[in-house]
Amino acid sequence: MRKKKKRLVFENVTVTDAAAKGKTIGKAPDGRVIFLNNTVPGDVVDVQTTKKRKAYFEGTAINFHSLSDKRVDPVCQHFNVCGGCKWQDMGYEHQLFYKQKEVENNLKRIGHLDLPELTPILGSEQQYFYRNKMEFSFSDSRWLTLDEIQSDQQIDNKNALGFHIPGMWDKILDIKKCHLQKDPSNAIRLETKRFAIENGLTFFNPRNQYGMLRTLMLRTSSIGEIMVLVQFFENDKEKRELLLNHLSKTFPEITSMLYVINPKQNDTIYDQEIICFSGRDHIFEEMEGLKFKINAKSFYQ
Repeated sequence: MRKKKKRLVFENVTVTDAAAKGKTIGKAPDGRVIFLNNTVPGDVVDVQTTKKRKAYFEGTAINFHSLSDKRVDPVCQHFNVCGGCKWQDMGYEHQLFYKQKEVENNLKRIGHLDLPELTPILGSEQQYFYRNKMEFSFSDSRWLTLDEIQSDQQIDNKNALGFHIPGMWDKILDIKKCHLQKDPSNAIRLETKRFAIENGLTFFNPRNQYGMLRTLMLRTSSIGEIMVLVQFFENDKEKRELLLNHLSKTFPEITSMLYVINPKQNDTIYDQEIICFSGRDHIFEEMEGLKFKINAKSFYQ
């Protein structure tokens, strides 16, 4: 039997800095770095460790003694569970500061480069709804929040259309509203889920490899063009066309309606045949006087 590793608790840890991938940094009593996943620089917290290494710990704040003045209220109801937006609880000007600091550290400390004086990082005019591409996954056994688990309510509907929980390939968080891609992205995703449930289209189970609906990809462009690609695991022509026809009629602004039949174990589409159901097999985007033709497999950012 494997011996369970003891988790340590460090009290009154001051969070002093930010690190890569949304992590923040504190110091343990022995001087080792603690990488934290739910704090902001300036917080003073009690930490429970989740991993112990020779040079550092990883941990989670379990009690907050004082909150940083860099904190703001996150706009998304899924923040801290989804993992798609790491720093929504930190003011944007502070995000820019720590991102620039990380780049400089990488170039100087890791790259050992002598740099000229750097100009300040330019912030984006759009903090939300700026992504041109989003991919959502279907699941018949959605991730339950701690509040749902601890409640007495009977949970019958476990279908989800949303994002993978960080570090968990088979756990999907159902998303009500995402702030990363402009409308009608949320409306298309929500209507796809509603119509599928109402009409008996089954949601994918990645662990046991069954279910019809696998992924939903949405691309939007600044000139108003929209691509929707539905990935199916099972090839049911009648139900497939029922859904795609409904989306085409409900959202006539869709420029490119595509689908993929993918029965393999992973959901990458780059080795799959993309089938155009209606409209074009591509959309157009314009940037600084240039026009780009984007298909389902294009990389454009």
